[in-house]
Amino acid sequence: MRRLTALLMLSGLLAGCSGLPFGGGVPGDYRAEGKASYYGKAHHGNKTASGERFDQNALTAAHRTLPFGTRVKVTNLNNDRSVVVRINDRGPFARGRIIDVSRKAAESLDMIRSGVVPVRVESLK
Repeated sequence: MRRLTALLMLSGLLAGCSGLPFGGGVPGDYRAEGKASYYGKAHHGNKTASGERFDQNALTAAHRTLPFGTRVKVTNLNNDRSVVVRINDRGPFARGRIIDVSRKAAESLDMIRSGVVPVRVESLK
């Protein structure tokens, strides 16, 4: 009986949380720190998850859960450089990474040489 009660409570908790978007739901309240990588030439011109063509020279990014069109400020924690990008794709799919930015954004963040850097990602209102 105790197991059944615990199982029901756990499933109720999980069901209640399933409808909440990652990081809240109010514009401007998403904030996370983790690793960022970039993608460029190999994907240039391919369709993104949003349906638009990827342009390595645009200030765009891929995020797993933020809605397409969301604008976020990405700050390189190694050098404090930041850039505002628009989410237009899904990813990254590499473990431990929270965002993939376009080559243009990576240049602004001065991360081309390293390829992966620690970042802070903050949604904008």
